Order: sequence, then C-alpha cells, then structure tokens
Amino acid sequence: MTAGRFETRVYADRLTAAAAVTAAAGLDGLVITPGYDLRYLVGSRAQTFERLTALVIPSAGTPTIVVPRLELAALRESAVPDLAVTVSDWVDGDDPYALVAAALGGAPAAAAVADAMPALHLLPLADRLQTLPVLATEVMRSLRMIKDPAEIDALRRAGAAIDRVHARVPEFLRPGRTEAQVAADIEAAILAEGHTEAAFIIVGSGPHGADPHHEVSDRTLQAGDVVVVDIGGPVDPGYNSDCTRTYSLGEPDPAVAQQYSVLLEAQRASVAAVRPGVTAEQVDAAARDVLERAGLAEYFVHRTGHGIGLSVHEEPYIVAGNDLPLAPGMAFSVEPGIYFPGAWGARIEDIVVVTDDGAEPLNTRPHELVVVPVAE
Repeated sequence: MTAGRFETRVYADRLTAAAAVTAAAGLDGLVITPGYDLRYLVGSRAQTFERLTALVIPSAGTPTIVVPRLELAALRESAVPDLAVTVSDWVDGDDPYALVAAALGGAPAAAAVADAMPALHLLPLADRLQTLPVLATEVMRSLRMIKDPAEIDALRRAGAAIDRVHARVPEFLRPGRTEAQVAADIEAAILAEGHTEAAFIIVGSGPHGADPHHEVSDRTLQAGDVVVVDIGGPVDPGYNSDCTRTYSLGEPDPAVAQQYSVLLEAQRASVAAVRPGVTAEQVDAAARDVLERAGLAEYFVHRTGHGIGLSVHEEPYIVAGNDLPLAPGMAFSVEPGIYFPGAWGARIEDIVVVTDDGAEPLNTRPHELVVVPVAE
C-alpha cells in the first residue's frame, strides 16, 4: 500500500470489473463524479466543484477521466497516473460534457451515473448524451459490497485500532466529568491509535443512552449511569471502524444487568447466524427473536446492522425485508440495542466479515457490560 491508497493493481482490477458489470447491465458506460465510488475505483479524493471532474468507464475500451486542467495536480495523489486511463483535461470555455459523451463513444449513449452526481452536472450531461442517465447504484453496489483482500486487511486494522481505544475508555469515565470531556479524550485516543480522524463519537450517559443517535452533551456523568460509547473513524486508505460497547459506572442495578444479558445473547445469536447463503433479514431476525422471547423487542428500534468500508454506512443493510443472500467478503455491523426512554440504553456492536463458512468478527473486546469502579 502506498500513502493514502492501495497498490495500483487493486484499482486496475476494479476498473476491469466495473467495465464487465457495466457491459452485463447493457449500458454503454459509467460516469463517476467525486465521492466514495471514485475513491473506490481509482483512489482519488477529489471533491465536487462547479467544474466537472468525472471518470468515464466505457463497457469496452479505455477509461477516461475528464478533469479541469487546474485540478490536474490533485490526480497525482490517486492511482490514475499509474493506470491505463486517458486524461482528458479542459479549461474554462470548453464543454466537458461533450468530452464525457465522446469517451462513451458518442451520443446517444446509455450511461449510469454516480448517485451523488449534482444536478448541476447531471442535467447538461443528459443533454449531451441525448438521454437521461440511470443511477449507477446497482452496478457499484455489486462491486463495493464484496470486499477484496486489501479492503478486508484495512478493515481488520481499523477494527484493531478502535478496540485499543475501547480498552482505554474506562479511564475516561468518571463521575463529575461531562460527556463532552469524555469525548475529547476519546477523540485524542482515536487519533493516537492510528485513525486519520474521529468520524463520530457517541457518549450516551444515563437517559441519553436511550437515544441511539445521541452524540455528546454537557451532561455530567453520575455513579450508577449506564454509558453507551459508539465510536469509529477511518484508517489509511480510508476504511472505517465502528464499534460500540456499554459501560456501567459502578455495579449496575440487577434489572439492568438482567436485561443487558438478554441483549448480549441477542448479539451473539446474530453473529452466529452469519454465513454464506443466509439472508440479511435472517441475521436481523436472529437478534430480534431473542429480544422478543424476553419481552424486549419493542425496545429495539433500529436495524441490526449496516455495511461498512470507505463509507461508515453502505450496503448491505441487515434489516427486515432485505432478502439479499450473504456472500464471502461482505462486511457489516451487528449491533442490536435496547433503549428505555428517559432511563437508559445499551448497544453491543462488532464489525464482521462473511467468510466461506461463517463470520470473522473484527472487534474482540469483551462484550459484557463493562463495570467501571467508582470511588466511594
């Protein structure tokens, strides 16, 4: 791996695969503007501006990247200079949309575009192609959902790094400190343990733990609090960690301990259900069924998991109604939770990768409720 991206061969393989999937879909090509898809395909972290940058992958032939001349320098940090990609630069006054059409073989052309392409670019592009493009969501989904060995290695490193942060969390949790103060310490630890940034930090203490998407506040931690800590961020070349553990400041109330034990059983059942051929909704049901039997299903208010990679949330989604069969290389969270409004909440989250015969958890910190001693 070179700084900020994988080896060139990884991107070369992805471009070849993208062209093949595009051809199989009956399309003339893909048009990918800056975003996670562009980063996946060529390692570029370019941003979207009013001037068009777009990677054009024809179903047959050489890919082209259309880029403003003043943005050429930014390409040097991507894999483009080392790939068989034609660079078609343009200056103000030129028509970049005509360059895209030419790279697709001329109008009319049936193209799929990145789902994040701004309307600013989509509408003039459709005019040049003489047809309205479709979304590339299905094409890119089929590629990005199955992680290659380089991606899985990056996710393993991210998982190990966030585990090291969770190992330090108990030292930050003390009565009298605010959630914001705890979060500041966690952010420093996330960076110290090898992440390039802290993408998100949730410190939900006491009643705030009952809000799955609470972030942080000036609430002061108190003895007896149950605290949900959900944290993550990217490691080079941009693959994310995401792990939740729940802590108790002092010994928990017996009712809390009993309900948490059911949640722990649910999370374990869901991970155990992961294997090729099982559907995403069956993994969701494995956790939900355990909570249902204990009368806690109504307190589980979100899906069991989401895919992860360059984006923290991506396909596949582990949710009721998703009959997608799992396949080796898929990576996603398994994170059932229980939430009691106005009182407390808990969540247990690991990232897992589907293997040939099961699941490889990428987070290995203890899953039990972590009791943080409180001075009398």
